[in-house]
Amino acid sequence: MADNNTVARPYAQAAFEVAQENNALAELSESFAAARVLLEDGQVVEFLAAPSLSDKERLEFLQGLFAKAVGEGSVFAGGSLHGTNLLRLLLENGRVVALPEIAEQFEALRAKVENTVDAVITSAAPLSEAQQEEMAATLRERFGRDVNITTEIDENLIGGAVIRAGDVVIDGSLRARLDGLANALTK
Repeated sequence: MADNNTVARPYAQAAFEVAQENNALAELSESFAAARVLLEDGQVVEFLAAPSLSDKERLEFLQGLFAKAVGEGSVFAGGSLHGTNLLRLLLENGRVVALPEIAEQFEALRAKVENTVDAVITSAAPLSEAQQEEMAATLRERFGRDVNITTEIDENLIGGAVIRAGDVVIDGSLRARLDGLANALTK
């Protein structure tokens, strides 16, 4: 059976092209973000897998969820024929569980076109605005792209930070340094 990332690629590409033609990248991005959250819930996926439901009932259920999560006019809540057609196609082909991967690949295509990169900075303690700006400037210089930063706290890092931007991981945490030192001492 194909990996969800492999399955997601053509759907993400097609959705991206349609959204770009219709100047709806931001709207579809918002709906994909909601799809990620909704389908992380195992109960939703389990409900959608129920053999007693028709594809029409599944579509109506999903559109209702999206209407509550994003709003009645959202792409997947029936606010767009393209969004409805994408959901219908995914349901007919049994691929709706790949929506989170489709969303991820869609966002990568959007970031490439908009010349942006998303970076997640995980630190042991909250970062000040000045620290965030300094890191954003450094990352902008390194990648040559605009950087969208989100921050997370992980007290297990002890100190420092771990930065994930695209395929790049920069681990400047004290935990990584201590682990490296421990490995060097045991050799």
